[in-house]
Amino acid sequence: MKLQSNLTNMAIVLTSISLLAAVALGAVYSVTEKPIEEAQKAKAQDAIEAVMPGFARLDEPELVEVENVGELAVHRAYDSEGNFIGAAVETISKSGFNGEIRLMVGFDKSGAITNYSVLDQKETPGLGTKMTDWFKPQGAASRSLVETIFGFEVKSEARNSSVIGLNPATDNLTVAKDGGEIDGITAATISSRAFLGAIANAYAAYANNTDYKPDATSGATGTSE
Repeated sequence: MKLQSNLTNMAIVLTSISLLAAVALGAVYSVTEKPIEEAQKAKAQDAIEAVMPGFARLDEPELVEVENVGELAVHRAYDSEGNFIGAAVETISKSGFNGEIRLMVGFDKSGAITNYSVLDQKETPGLGTKMTDWFKPQGAASRSLVETIFGFEVKSEARNSSVIGLNPATDNLTVAKDGGEIDGITAATISSRAFLGAIANAYAAYANNTDYKPDATSGATGTSE
């Protein structure tokens, strides 16, 4: 039977299509939800191992409230003798150029940054995305094919951008444009501020976890961004 072309029938057809699409999307979500969750957990675990190498045991993550951010997960790490050696903190900044930036940041027992790993970011390719390596020590520059063939080298300008080994309690981990110690990513100041804000949030959570005793280590006190 052919439906008459009128407003009522058009509404019925559109409603039916919408319902079928909703059911299909729900089915896809139910199938992909668990694999996505498992992949995210695996990525977080890899990040913990990258920023806190050498631990023998991790406690269940402690959720620490940070002002204007919410609860951050602090993964406390211990050596084979049960001594606290630091923690990996899942942290976030909501002020990235294109939204949230999520990091895993490692701290040793004195509060110094051991390493970081970018879990998620949507910054501008070639600019803000450089945060993956920009805030780590500059490695030896690899020569391009053109440089190798013609026997010359384009030297990259030295910069003071690494946060590794620095302690947010004693070092001014803000961009140089704002009077801080860190050279931000070229042409990506907003992304740089957001990244360093996430570091500050991580330290605020770390400095308030139950195992960190600032008086016995660096004298640092926990402050939020």
